[in-house]
Amino acid sequence: MSYYLAPQFLDKVAVHITKNFIDLPGVQVPLILGIHGHRGEGKSFQCELVFRRMGIEPVRMSAGELESPDAGDPVRLIRMRYREAAELIAVRGRMCVLLINDLDAGAGRFNQSTQYTVNTQLVNGTLMNIADNPTDVQLPGSYETEPIHRVPIVVTGNDFSTLYSPLVREGRMEKFYWQPSREDKIGIVSGIFEEDKLPQAEIERLIDTFPNQAVDFFSSLRSRAYDEQVRQFIRQVGIDRVSVQLVNSPDKAQKIPNSNITLPQLMELGEQIEQEQTSLQSTQLAQRYTTGIPQPVPQVERTAPEKGDNGLTNRNLQSQQTSSYNYAAPAGSSGTSQSAPARGTQVGDSKLIENWPDNVSLPEVERLLESAIKQGSRLSLEVAKPREKARNIWRAWPWSQQPENATQALEGIADCINNNPGSYIKLVGYNLQTQTRTLEELIFRP
Repeated sequence: MSYYLAPQFLDKVAVHITKNFIDLPGVQVPLILGIHGHRGEGKSFQCELVFRRMGIEPVRMSAGELESPDAGDPVRLIRMRYREAAELIAVRGRMCVLLINDLDAGAGRFNQSTQYTVNTQLVNGTLMNIADNPTDVQLPGSYETEPIHRVPIVVTGNDFSTLYSPLVREGRMEKFYWQPSREDKIGIVSGIFEEDKLPQAEIERLIDTFPNQAVDFFSSLRSRAYDEQVRQFIRQVGIDRVSVQLVNSPDKAQKIPNSNITLPQLMELGEQIEQEQTSLQSTQLAQRYTTGIPQPVPQVERTAPEKGDNGLTNRNLQSQQTSSYNYAAPAGSSGTSQSAPARGTQVGDSKLIENWPDNVSLPEVERLLESAIKQGSRLSLEVAKPREKARNIWRAWPWSQQPENATQALEGIADCINNNPGSYIKLVGYNLQTQTRTLEELIFRP
């Protein structure tokens, strides 16, 4: 399997490492490169690809090693790993870096409830000291006069604003915000599905269908596509003999042939994963248990299962369900939904109201839009034919422009309805910061 290395990522990391090995007269080169961005975008993996490409031997650390019941242990470990990297450069004559993954998880402070320990202070202080004196890094209790080799440090994380401010200042840490572009995602996802021989057009359509998902989402898609073959293996061997077959068998390398992955299958699995993400964000059981305040529970609208070409009922009941959140009714309303607004209602443009479908509640849709826009959500529309909806396959409908108010959004919805006769239409809201769905409502039925 070939892996895609983003040119922008390669350029930034390669330049930083090379600058630390070159003597630039009168230039203060930051020792630390901080790579931050959204979770699941492949920051650590891209670093490993750069190291492999440049022939670098990294010395690795993780956030879990930055805390200890004994004060000073993490600091001693950082200094030992740094000196180990310097020794590798001197002995083997090859580039080496110190890689610390998820630095903000071990040394960051997220809110007032985060425990700020002595070790956290010492870790910040030690990294600052190493950045200021990269060739004079001593172990506790010892002192050597001979300088060691300078070792560039690469750290990854999600939010470096949680770190100690003097550590991330200019001169000590160079910051690089990593957010793969659409072209980068196409290259990465093409590498993920290379063995499945998915056409380039289908990969682009898959990425455009789930534009707000991280790179690891598509890797999970491929993993889940093999679930059915694993189930067949379990049924063939017998669930009581799986352990013997996989662990105690002389031929331990059990190979499963490549799955015949198709785009509709990936679309269906992607919708299932997104529904799981939405359930995770909306359930909030811990908050209910600790505060005692009941949280709104998403209601599921169940429709009668449709029949496929063979006349049999679709066994995937989940694909027949559309999440519909229980929004509070506006003050003064009876709580019953209106089938259509009265002609002449002062909602939006009068021409729009004249052409609005009678089976869609205009006030309810406008209320959903205003709520999503106030929350800063990015709006999108998804459409599906009845047969596609039965398999839970939805296609993204592009806006002519991202709506800034409810009136523009209503015009886009009306255009979508006119261009997709006989299709279901779903309104979706995305939180760009958390990359989760804040709204998912079925607003039109054919």
